[in-house]
Amino acid sequence: MAKYQIYMIRHGKTWFNKYNKMQGWSDTPLAPEGLEVAKKAAKALKDVDFNAAFSSDARRAIDTCKLIVDDNKNREQLNPTKLMEFREQFYGYFEGMNSSEAWFIVGQPHGERTFGDILSKYGLDATRDFMKDADPFHDAENAEEYWTRVDRGFEKIDQVAKDGDKILLVTHGTTIRSITERYGHGKFDLTQSPKNSSLTMLERDNGVNTVTSYSQVLGE
Repeated sequence: MAKYQIYMIRHGKTWFNKYNKMQGWSDTPLAPEGLEVAKKAAKALKDVDFNAAFSSDARRAIDTCKLIVDDNKNREQLNPTKLMEFREQFYGYFEGMNSSEAWFIVGQPHGERTFGDILSKYGLDATRDFMKDADPFHDAENAEEYWTRVDRGFEKIDQVAKDGDKILLVTHGTTIRSITERYGHGKFDLTQSPKNSSLTMLERDNGVNTVTSYSQVLGE
C-alpha cells in the first residue's frame, strides 16, 4: 500500500447536462462549452507531474481525460486506463428522464419533491436507495451496490500507485460529490454538484481516503 494523491476531475459539460436530463450510465458527447472548459482544465494541469491517468468508461469522461493527458508534460508516458468502477451512479429506469421529474417521482413516497430536499434530509446514500425502490424494474443502483463498485475501483488504482504519486482520475459529478460526502469529514458544502471540469483533491494513505478540496474551478 502507498500514500498518493488523486486529482478527481469531473468531465466537461454534455448535452444531457445542458438539458437537465438524468445521465448515469447513459452517455452523451461533450457539448461545445464542455469542450472549452475541459481544455481550460487541461491547460491548468499541464505541468502536474502525473504518474498515471484513469477515467470511467463513459465517452464523456474518456474524451475529457484525453484532452488533459494530451496537454500534460508527461503525455508520452501516460496511457489512460478505463475503469468502469468509476462510472456515474446507475439510474436504471430513470436514465434519460428530465431530472426534476425523476426526483419528484423518487421523493414523493418520502414526502419530498426535489433532489435537494432528499439530499438535505436523508443524505446521498438515501437518494440511491429511494431510487432503486421507485424504479419499477429495480435496476437502479442502491447505496450498497454503488459503494461496492467504487471501492473496487480504488483497489484497482492501489495496484499501480506508488508512494508520492499523482494520479489523474476523470469521473462524474454525483460520484465526486458522494466520495466527498463520505471522505470529506463534513468540511465541504455539498448542496451543489462539482462544476464540469472542476478539480477535487483526494489523498489515499494505505487505503484510507481523505478529500482535501472540492470543486475547484480550473483555468479562470
